[in-house]
Amino acid sequence: MQGLFPYLLNGISVGGQYALIAIGYTLVYGILRLINFAHGDVFMVAGLVMVYSTTALPFYIALPLVLIATVILGFTIERVAYKPLRSAPRMSVMISAIGVSYLIQNLAFYITGGVPQPVTNPIPWISENITILGASTKRVTLITPILTIALVFVLVYLINHTKIGMAMRAAAKDFETAQLMGIKINAVISMTFVIGSFLAAVGAMLYFTNYPSVAITSGGMPGLKAFVAAVFGGIGSIPGAVVGAFIIGLCEEIIKGLGYTTFSDAFTFALLIVVLCVKPTGLFGEKVTDKV
Repeated sequence: MQGLFPYLLNGISVGGQYALIAIGYTLVYGILRLINFAHGDVFMVAGLVMVYSTTALPFYIALPLVLIATVILGFTIERVAYKPLRSAPRMSVMISAIGVSYLIQNLAFYITGGVPQPVTNPIPWISENITILGASTKRVTLITPILTIALVFVLVYLINHTKIGMAMRAAAKDFETAQLMGIKINAVISMTFVIGSFLAAVGAMLYFTNYPSVAITSGGMPGLKAFVAAVFGGIGSIPGAVVGAFIIGLCEEIIKGLGYTTFSDAFTFALLIVVLCVKPTGLFGEKVTDKV
């Protein structure tokens, strides 16, 4: 157990980072019934902006800049790629999402030359090493789950006790009726993308503190695993996405601790297959009947 303790710590930390990405997937799906395949690339862009901004600017300017740039990117993607297809078949919107994903990756390739950008100036304090019960780790490992849970509580409060949150719940329940009742659907959807992008940016800053570089494909695997977490917990459910992310993060790191690193990624996707076969709606998902 002592040997597995560092992996448990890392699992909780990684789970928190996956949770911040997974919430973006589940929020968008809850309202638009759309899997935003570009969300992992938004996460990657946040990492690149962090690398460039922390190299050229002081941290008190660079970190807010990462959040602002990522939010603007998420807002722009929704307005340019998804809004014009609001009444189009769902498959058209999904193809658009895939196209946006490849567009972002190619733009990042053009800017970086395809070379992974080293994290030469990690965020101070949270990147420092500490010792917990004999296990050495970075302070970000402890900060991540605490910050993730705090952000989730804020998000749940926003959704349950504010006007925009009420509008988001109404749109998720019945998109067309919410429109007829005077809810500004475009504003609600834009806010959803803004919140998802903001959380992805926070997740990227925490995630890349533990990694030496950011590549154009860095958003691929975390994005996929966060999507699996959202499906596992019940896509459309915020608590489900968070619980699913922590379970996947813990299982992934425990498998590594047992010496089966090769199979850690395979386990995640095997879990997705099992969940879809046994309980397609996920742990906290509700069965929805489509109206004809």
